Amino acid sequence: MNELEALTDEQRSQLLKTRRRVIESIGKNMDLYGITLSIGHLYGNMYFNREPVTLDEMSQTMGMSKTSMSTGMRTLHDLKMINKVWGKGSRKDLYEVVPDWHQNFADYFSIKWRKAVEQNMSALGRSLKEIGDMIGQYESDEYMMSLLLSDKEKIEEALAYYKWLDRLIDSFESGEIYEFIPKEGQNGGN
Repeated sequence: MNELEALTDEQRSQLLKTRRRVIESIGKNMDLYGITLSIGHLYGNMYFNREPVTLDEMSQTMGMSKTSMSTGMRTLHDLKMINKVWGKGSRKDLYEVVPDWHQNFADYFSIKWRKAVEQNMSALGRSLKEIGDMIGQYESDEYMMSLLLSDKEKIEEALAYYKWLDRLIDSFESGEIYEFIPKEGQNGGN
C-alpha cells in the first residue's frame, strides 16, 4: 500500500513539498561530488521510502526509463549508498538506502581518493625512479643535477602528501576519524 494514500490531498501536498525540497538539496549536493543530479534525486527519493523498493517502483515514481533507473541503482550500489535486500515472496531485486550519511560520505570519498592515491603514487614513483636513473647519468652536469634534485624533492613532498591522504582514507574506512570528529545525530544522518 502506498503510505501516502491514507493522507488527505492537503496533507499529501504539504508532505511532498517538504520532501521535494530535501530531495532537490540532496541532488544538488551529490552533483557537487560528481554524481549526476538524477542519481542524487534517486537517492533522495529512496531516502524517504520506509520499505525497500524495486527498479519498477522507482522508475514509476521518478518517471525514468528502467534502463536509466538500473544505471542509477548500480551507481548508488557501487558507491555503497544503497543495499540490495531480500524480500519475502518477491522475485524482483529490492533496494534500500544506507541511511548513515557519515558512512556514505566516508565510503564515497574513500573509493574516489583511494583510486586517485594509487594512480598518483604510481606516476610519482615511476618519475622518481627515472630521476634516480638520470642522477647517475648526469652526475657531472651541475645544472642538470640541481634541476633533478629539485624535482626529486618536489616529488618526495607530493609522495608524503599521498601517504598522509592514504592514512586519512584508512581512518575513514576504519571509523577512527570519528574519534577526532564525532558523528552527530542519533541515526548517523544529518
